[in-house]
Amino acid sequence: MAFFTRITILTFALLLPSTIVLGADPDVVDTGTTAWMLISTALVLLMVPGLAMFYGGLVRTKNVLGTMMHSFVSIAIIGVLWVVCGYGLTFGKGILGGFVGWSGDYFLLRGIDDTITNGVPEYVLAMFQGKFAIITPALISGALAERVYFKGYTFFIVLWFLFIYCPLCHWVWAADGWLFNSGAAGVIDLAGGLVIHVSAGISALVVALYLGPRKGYPKSSMAPNNLVMTMMGAGLLWVGWFGFNAGSTVQSGLDTARALTMTQVSAASGALTWMLIEAFIFRKVTSLGFVSGILAGLVVITPAAGVVLPGGAIVMGALSSGLCYLALNLKMKIGYDDSLDCFGIHGVGSGLGVLLLSFFIRDSWMAAARQNVAGWNCWDQLLVQIKGMGATIALAAVGTVVICVLVEKSVGFRIDEQAEFDGLDKSLHSENGYGLIFPESR
Repeated sequence: MAFFTRITILTFALLLPSTIVLGADPDVVDTGTTAWMLISTALVLLMVPGLAMFYGGLVRTKNVLGTMMHSFVSIAIIGVLWVVCGYGLTFGKGILGGFVGWSGDYFLLRGIDDTITNGVPEYVLAMFQGKFAIITPALISGALAERVYFKGYTFFIVLWFLFIYCPLCHWVWAADGWLFNSGAAGVIDLAGGLVIHVSAGISALVVALYLGPRKGYPKSSMAPNNLVMTMMGAGLLWVGWFGFNAGSTVQSGLDTARALTMTQVSAASGALTWMLIEAFIFRKVTSLGFVSGILAGLVVITPAAGVVLPGGAIVMGALSSGLCYLALNLKMKIGYDDSLDCFGIHGVGSGLGVLLLSFFIRDSWMAAARQNVAGWNCWDQLLVQIKGMGATIALAAVGTVVICVLVEKSVGFRIDEQAEFDGLDKSLHSENGYGLIFPESR
């Protein structure tokens, strides 16, 4: 009998969550949370080829490889820069009046080899955050598609990462960041509504205006070369977004489940709303509209997934689809060439989410905020969100103008007319995306 008792106790001990068995010791690896963060890191990296497929299918045949390379090359360039200095600039102690961070221990990640943070090896957290840094400048490539030198683009993302992404990330996510500590509980930006989508969207608009439209835009036909690939890319983005949002809770528990659920709900709501809009206006539903709705729902919930309830996620996804639809139509009327609608979806949709979340915050979050500042309410939080939005727009807009000028004056940015006519694949990479020769007019 005693033998069976010991076996039963041992079995329950093995089945208990590691946080209970280990007493939630922050210096001991929590294998459950660590496993989820490893999966989340892989899911966010999966979003980069997803983005490459999404963008690659939307351009003309002669530019498909060049466009996809804009996403993939960020893995290499930003992947190295993040390890060398990006992690330190982002999560190091504030310097230059808090404009950016720095820590010598984070240079080449040499000071975190034995570090465990809240039960997770810091290497895992560094790699997870590094994937965010990789995909953000790649988003901007949608605004400059089909008309920039590859060397100019690579220099652009280096400067943008160092002087816009790292400071902004420090403001919002570092423990001593000024937006992280604003108001009762900081600016709410779970997975990068401000840091990633608004910043990339604003920079995309600036780049599109600076470069000017593609030759022949909007009179010449510039139809997508492969909407099948675009839909596959959208599917990969949707799957990866679960790691994007739910992984940003940096745990494997209740908040993780909440963030994952709101991500799914908002994306579905966004897709459904865009379908209904097209069905009402055109009496048909398009695949491009459907994937645009998916993205509209995903970007709006990115900052809010940790604080809203399912009802709020449905409303936010629907409103984002409607607003993004209007933004894309407005682009056609104004005439600026944000080629693949980075601003119209990422900037507009996520910007809406940053502000709108203030009115859908769950009671438990608000109650915790009131413990820091008595009487804190949704309007108080909205002011904090507006402050974060204003700071993000200012840094991204001004910084991008300066970077564009530097790139153009140094290595060159806008591709020459003949190379643009021939296409990026032939003129810059000496390749053809489908192994065939296509008419130059395509």
